Amino acid sequence: DILEKPPRSSKDSLINRWTFIRYMIVGLYVGVATVGVFVVWYLQTEFMGIDYSGDGHQVITWEQLSNSGSCGKEATPFWEGFEKQTFSFTTAAADDARTFTGCDYFEEGKVKASTLSLSVLVTIEMFNALNALSEDNSLLVMRPWINPYLIAAMAVSFGLHFMILHVSWMADLFSIVPLTWPEWQLVLLFSFPVILIDEVLKAVGRSMERSRRAEVAAERE
Repeated sequence: DILEKPPRSSKDSLINRWTFIRYMIVGLYVGVATVGVFVVWYLQTEFMGIDYSGDGHQVITWEQLSNSGSCGKEATPFWEGFEKQTFSFTTAAADDARTFTGCDYFEEGKVKASTLSLSVLVTIEMFNALNALSEDNSLLVMRPWINPYLIAAMAVSFGLHFMILHVSWMADLFSIVPLTWPEWQLVLLFSFPVILIDEVLKAVGRSMERSRRAEVAAERE
């Protein structure tokens, strides 16, 4: 819809203050979601009604996860006996069991958590592409199918992501594993809010623009 807008002044900055704030808020959420799903997998087996305990992974404490770098190096109470513990889980392939001992749970054992983070990052950026259909208009007005090339590009991107997840040698190359449906639900739960956040920010931007135009019209009168 860019050609429907009046031309900008050559003195205007490429990214104004409000656009910069929007980018910062959305970018902050992308970071929080990508790290958040990693943390949630380690700390819980169910989140907001989504039960992803099917892989059998064991949960740990926040102290252990946030201090994982000191595992095996410090004799703090929350590490007592940790190095001798065995942690295991299975990937989406039922016969692919992964078992780790002690601190290895934070190294090789992070493969599922890392896959969730990567999948959230991929999915959230696809949703961000939808947000970018219009700088101001809601997706309820500027529907996604108005740009079929974007939909096709998203389909190809997801197809490539599924390929590296499910082609075994590629999964090994990228150090990731297939995800189950409950785990994909978790990915969508962390990714979709980026659309809601940008919709709210767009609504605020439209309100600010209406106020600005009203002020300009009042000055001209």
